Amino acid sequence: MLKDITLGQFFPGNTIVHRLDPRTKLILVIVYIVALFSAEGVVTYALVFAALAAVVALSKIKLKVILKSMKPLLFIILLTGLLNLFYTQGTPLLSFWIFTITREGIFNALFMVLRIAMLLAGTFMLTYTTSPISLTDGLEKLLNPLKKIKVPVHELSMMMCIALRFIPTLIEETDKIINAQKARGADFETGSIIRRAKALIPILVPLFISSFRRADELAVAMECRCYHGGEGRTRLKELHYQPRDYLALTEGLVLAVAVIVLAQFGL
Repeated sequence: MLKDITLGQFFPGNTIVHRLDPRTKLILVIVYIVALFSAEGVVTYALVFAALAAVVALSKIKLKVILKSMKPLLFIILLTGLLNLFYTQGTPLLSFWIFTITREGIFNALFMVLRIAMLLAGTFMLTYTTSPISLTDGLEKLLNPLKKIKVPVHELSMMMCIALRFIPTLIEETDKIINAQKARGADFETGSIIRRAKALIPILVPLFISSFRRADELAVAMECRCYHGGEGRTRLKELHYQPRDYLALTEGLVLAVAVIVLAQFGL
């Protein structure tokens, strides 16, 4: 299950999606989320889904990779759908015990599951097609105006991207610890909830120790390379908007406006 989590991973490529400026991709993700949460009916959801499908196709990221990444979150997605199914007021279709299924509940459950799945897929595409260094530079550039009010933009961007970068590493480390504990006879799958929680202690303790050790090694490595924050820092690759970035931003804004307008008519 842990190996299915791909958040924070970067899949190198030379597609048009990979070549987009990281600032463009960050803005488009925000626009995509606004459009997705503004969608109300079949037409608007279809527009957002078509845009997501186009990005996935252009990026050449395999669909099974995206679906596999959602597997660990399947319980949350299904739980959200069930809550909307049973607790939405409307025209009753079926009733048993304390549960009532309504017509509106079915539509809400379907749309909510679809919305969460599309939200995850859209945000995953950002990290799949953008390297951590590019993501850091793009985020810092977008937040540059906040420097005027003494906000440590560079440090915040660096911390966020380092945390994102080390998610796959920590997942791999956790998987190794679990396998090592199982080889020593540990059982994490049977017993009561309390017993299972106690069984996690032999996993969490070495994981925390390993995390602090990695953090210390990273700090030493950054000091050895004379890292002193963003002051006077130069970049190997300077960010510059290209015509494809303006085209992508225009298409994203058109999509968001179209979804918002159509949603006003319940479409």
